[in-house]
Amino acid sequence: MTRVLLAVSGSDHWTLADGTKHPCGYWPEELAVPHEIFRAAGFEIVAATPGGVPPTADEAGFSAAVNGGSEEPGRRFRAYLDRIAAELNTPADLDTADAADYDLVFVPGGHGPMEDLARSEKFGALVAAFTAADKPVAAVCHGPAAFLPARDRSGAWLFAGRAVTGFSNEEEAAMGFADKAPWLLEDRLAAGGARYEQSGTVFGPHVVSDGNLHTGQNPASSAPLAERLVELRAGARVG
Repeated sequence: MTRVLLAVSGSDHWTLADGTKHPCGYWPEELAVPHEIFRAAGFEIVAATPGGVPPTADEAGFSAAVNGGSEEPGRRFRAYLDRIAAELNTPADLDTADAADYDLVFVPGGHGPMEDLARSEKFGALVAAFTAADKPVAAVCHGPAAFLPARDRSGAWLFAGRAVTGFSNEEEAAMGFADKAPWLLEDRLAAGGARYEQSGTVFGPHVVSDGNLHTGQNPASSAPLAERLVELRAGARVG
C-alpha cells in the first residue's frame, strides 16, 4: 500500500512585509481534494505538521469569492474536512518524520507554508532524503515554498535547474497580496535557479513534473496533481 506523508503547515498566519500577521493556514481545497483522491486510490495517509500542532484552514478558501462565485465548493470542502477532523486534529510531528516510512510527500498550499515550512531546515532535510531515495515530492500552489530549504551536500538548492510551478505573481496580485508580501513565490523559485512555468490562463490548472519533483500552480491544480501521483504509483506497482 502506498503511504503518503501529508505535510501541512502548522502556521495560522502569514507575516506580511509591514509586520502585520495575516490570518491564514492551509488552503482547504488543496488538502481536501488530494486527500479524497488519495484515499479513493487506497493510499494510507499520515497528516503531519511541525511540532504536531493541529493545522488551521484558511477561512477565505471556503468563500464563494474564491470558488467561482458559488457557495457549493466551500461547503463541500468543509464537509470533507469535517469528516477527517479526527485525523487532522491529531497530526504526527513532521519534525520527526522519516522518509524511509513513506512512498511520497505531498504539501498543500495556502499562505501558511510561506511562514513555517519555507524556513524549516528540518523539512528541507526531509525533502532531501525523499529525493535521495528517488521518491516523489509534490506540492501545490504556495506549497512549493516548502521545498526552498532543501539543499544538497554542497549547500546548493536541490531543485536548481528543475522545471517547477507554483502560485504566480499575477495570481498573487489578483488576490491582493503581491504588494503586501515579504516575497513572492514565483520570484523565489526563479531566483533559486528553477525553471518556473505557469498556465496561460490565470488560475487555470497547471501541473509540472521533473524527475521526482511534482508541482501544481494553484487550487485548480490540486486534483490533476493528485491524479498524476496516483497514476505514477500505479505505474510503479506495475513496473
